[in-house]
Amino acid sequence: MSQTVSHFVWQRLHDWGVRRIFGYPGDGINGLIGALDEMKDKFDFVQVRHEEMAAFMASAHAKFTGELGVCLATSGPGAAHLLTGLYDARLDHMPVLAIAGQQARTAVGAHYQQELDLTSMFKDVAGDFTGYAMVPSQVRHLVDRAVRIAMGRRRVTALIFPNDLQEETMEEPKRKHGHVFSGVGWSPPVVVPAEDDLRRAAEVLNTGKKVAILCGAGCKTAIDECIAVADRLQAGAAKALLGKDVLPDDLPWVTGSIGLLGTKPSYDLMMECDTLLMLGSGFPYAEFLPKEGQARGV
Repeated sequence: MSQTVSHFVWQRLHDWGVRRIFGYPGDGINGLIGALDEMKDKFDFVQVRHEEMAAFMASAHAKFTGELGVCLATSGPGAAHLLTGLYDARLDHMPVLAIAGQQARTAVGAHYQQELDLTSMFKDVAGDFTGYAMVPSQVRHLVDRAVRIAMGRRRVTALIFPNDLQEETMEEPKRKHGHVFSGVGWSPPVVVPAEDDLRRAAEVLNTGKKVAILCGAGCKTAIDECIAVADRLQAGAAKALLGKDVLPDDLPWVTGSIGLLGTKPSYDLMMECDTLLMLGSGFPYAEFLPKEGQARGV
């Protein structure tokens, strides 16, 4: 039985493990919304009050589950409303896929109602990949690339679907030049530091007299290890914003959050340490180190 492009998009995302969509309906995505309704047994569709919240919710979903966050909006104003939430995901390195509608392909470039240059609009926030679907046989690899890049690089990606394309019958790529095949599946790599780097880091930590630790979201799968390192080094630990749930606040050596909205104990910890161990955090810590001191970062 043939299926539309819209049905294929949702089935492909389901194959990738997506189970929740955040969005707001609109004429530019009628085909996608209709197909999603017919496949409602496979997805939890969270209809928001405003597209901006769909993007923020997709970002939060990625932060708290580790899964791909997906948001959906119509063309023109709906797609533009996604931007603030998408920037939240981009700046926190969260994998989020934005799906936006567009006017019919025959109207693109005619300054048609609610037509925006969405590729240019998404260029910054979804700079790693923005796919613009023009024919059904394209859709397979566009969806696969958008998901794989979002997950593999922890970036925001975007897909744009003209409203007339959404209703067309899906076609698989042909086995000929000019067609691209792709498949479902990605797993995170296991990154192991070089032994020389580990030894150098150990030497720095072992010679430190006042060691401080900054824990970030990257420590969520290594909480016991973080506690063991802190105990071994007799170090205090502050937490980056996304690492708030890494260490319990009732541990006597945990000073709370750091940064513009952080605690004074965390500020004092950073200012008075001579060695800073960053665990799973990309926080720009240098501004919190004593300017005249010799504090070292690992």
